[in-house]
Amino acid sequence: MNKQVFALAVSTVLSATSLTIFSPPACAQTSVTLYGVLDEGINYTNNVGRGHVYELASGDAQGSRWGLKGDEDLGGGLKAIFQLENGFDVSSGRLNQGGRMFGRQAFVGLSSAPFGTLTLGRQYDSVVDYLAQTTANGNWAGALFSHPYDNDNTDNSFRLDNSVKYTSPSISGFQFGGVYSFSNDTNFANNRAYSFGGQYAYGGLLVAAAYLQADNPGNGSNGAITANDASFIAARMRVFGGGITYTFGPATAGFVYTNSNYLNPTGNGYLGVTPLVPAGMLLNSLKYQNFEVNGKYQISPMLFVGAQYVYTMESYDASNGGVKPKIHSFGLMADYNLSKRTDVYIQGEYQQVSGDSTDTILDYAFTPGTQSPSSTSKQVVVRAAIRHKF
Repeated sequence: MNKQVFALAVSTVLSATSLTIFSPPACAQTSVTLYGVLDEGINYTNNVGRGHVYELASGDAQGSRWGLKGDEDLGGGLKAIFQLENGFDVSSGRLNQGGRMFGRQAFVGLSSAPFGTLTLGRQYDSVVDYLAQTTANGNWAGALFSHPYDNDNTDNSFRLDNSVKYTSPSISGFQFGGVYSFSNDTNFANNRAYSFGGQYAYGGLLVAAAYLQADNPGNGSNGAITANDASFIAARMRVFGGGITYTFGPATAGFVYTNSNYLNPTGNGYLGVTPLVPAGMLLNSLKYQNFEVNGKYQISPMLFVGAQYVYTMESYDASNGGVKPKIHSFGLMADYNLSKRTDVYIQGEYQQVSGDSTDTILDYAFTPGTQSPSSTSKQVVVRAAIRHKF
């Protein structure tokens, strides 16, 4: 009889232990998603270092990436969220975004349906979050359709480190948010940044606007915009703009205006060490005003075509005088879906710099995503590529 009681007790303990180990928690639901994009194609670019080049290039329509994102239900409508996103070059396998492991995004925070989302880490600014979606490059076309040197960051050339971001819930179609990025320096304002923006969506209408300011972007390795991540290195960067798109049936049309102002710029991330002023001169300010019209037509569920034109007014104010060149950019694209996750596309971009001369590298046409500036005021790039999403 004692043996039977002992056996029953052992069986009960083992059953309880197995339930504890293999049963999921009743109070918290957790989900983690692995995702990614691989964008790879062949580019032809004329006038690259006094010649032309055929090259295998990664991530022009969409930056190649893989990432993890997830959430945990904390109860009462509150969730803990995170996202880690790595950018890489398919052609070589190397890391992008200055060699960072999770250079595209890395943040953790809390999300509430009625109150919004608060996140901390390396994140997008409000220009990217709100305004970029009204541009061709920030929506369906990618880097080759960027405004010159991506001067307004609508193509997400850089992210903000050390940032705290708030995003509101959608309230009758209206949503807003802002981000502040710490300098992490004893000089509080040295290489800090802040940004805010909003959007309104109703039916086929989308209206968006955003503002971004950074102090000493590209100076040092610990601030909001570090030296190996900056598009322009300057004493101050200030960007603002607004855009509108309207979708009617299979067609979408958009108009965007952005204004970028760089105080005492000393370099550009796309140009490397190439100086922006002649020897012995100082560049007081560099300003861009970008006017973009874009359109997209969904011919069938599998095929769309798109077009873009950007007129850019540049103001170059140096110690030897000021000039105001003009830049014209034209883009065409066709995209065909082979499946829900795989598509092929072809793009073409033409840029021409005209008007006043700065007597610097800025007089030569340059399309972001290509190897280097043209040897003339004109440049053409054509790309055929495949993109797979998982």
